[in-house]
Amino acid sequence: MGPLNLPLLESEDIAWFRDDDSLPASTRGAAAALARRLGFDEVRCAEVALAVSEAASNLRKHAVDGALLLRVVRTEHDAGLEFVTTDEGPGMADVAGCLVDGSSSAGTLGIGLGAIVRLADTFDVHSLPGKGTAMSARFWTKDAAGRSAAVGEPVVAGLTRPLTGESVCGDAWAARAVGDREHVPTPPAERRVTGRESPAEPLGWAALTGFRPEPDRARPAKAVQERTDRTEGPALLMMFCDGLGHGPLAHRASQTAVAAFRDSRSQTPEGVLTDMHKALRGSRGGAVAVVRVEPLTRSVHFCGVGNVSTFVVDADTDERRALLSSPGIVGHQLPTLRTVRQELPRHGGVVMHSDGLTERWQPAALPGFLSHTPLVAAAQLLREAGIRRDDAGVAVLKGSW
Repeated sequence: MGPLNLPLLESEDIAWFRDDDSLPASTRGAAAALARRLGFDEVRCAEVALAVSEAASNLRKHAVDGALLLRVVRTEHDAGLEFVTTDEGPGMADVAGCLVDGSSSAGTLGIGLGAIVRLADTFDVHSLPGKGTAMSARFWTKDAAGRSAAVGEPVVAGLTRPLTGESVCGDAWAARAVGDREHVPTPPAERRVTGRESPAEPLGWAALTGFRPEPDRARPAKAVQERTDRTEGPALLMMFCDGLGHGPLAHRASQTAVAAFRDSRSQTPEGVLTDMHKALRGSRGGAVAVVRVEPLTRSVHFCGVGNVSTFVVDADTDERRALLSSPGIVGHQLPTLRTVRQELPRHGGVVMHSDGLTERWQPAALPGFLSHTPLVAAAQLLREAGIRRDDAGVAVLKGSW
């Protein structure tokens, strides 16, 4: 294993757009307005609008049940714009060929995907013929692009999607790095919520989708009970909260959990979850799970309460192991907590999601999804397992370990 690098990006899901005749025009205008608000110059705003319009047009021409998400991403010093698209098919058998200018299956000029690749600072796509496609593109200002490239691709990403008819989502996720010996708190300037957060100035865009969950028999992890405050080299903490119910009160509970996660000085999942329980008292409460990943020891440490689904996925064998939570509601009924340890497979990852995704998904049905960026992997899972009658959220952690 080379030098350990655990880059992180903060994100805010701004608006989902469903596939209809107005999709290219509505997403183009929304993307241009968002880029201006982020301080992009007019040339870059036009490039972002063009790329988003091409992606939306591609959904209209080729895809079934397409959707496009606009997001804001942030580092300590910079803000960027990102979009994600998902669809239910038909997929691309030759992804590389489809990215070449002049390639088209609809009798057009075939410059859409090629233009997006050229204009975006970061691009990724995962397509499964006969099933569907997930795609993402990220845009920075010229100066910010260089700084972002030097840091590298984030090892954690997630998506949230509110219940149809709601403007905010009750699901949220967040991640933070911890050092060798002690937790270094996130500076106040960096304490932005990862997941859905009500912006200080309403952007006025929202829309959404998903499918009803079905039960699945996931194989439980072979784990040992563990209680320790000691860290083993650089590590990463990730949490996921599903606020009870949906709508503004569930959203407020999940954002309270995220704030408590960021403020906690504990380095263990059990300690962090205890801090979140205290913060959620008096709120609606929710289901919460916390993992700590230690790449140097190939370890995943987990503690959870409620119905947040957490899996350790082996990309080489397509095996997934469930990390089981205890019954209860964080903020109301906290059971005796226990932290368990599971081995982190080489090239493996950790997936956390709410019951807005069915647990019936299997890695073998999504070949290669963990070889893509965490964001595209999360989008592919949302496409595959998301339900339409609940808030949906999913976060994926993976790196080059």
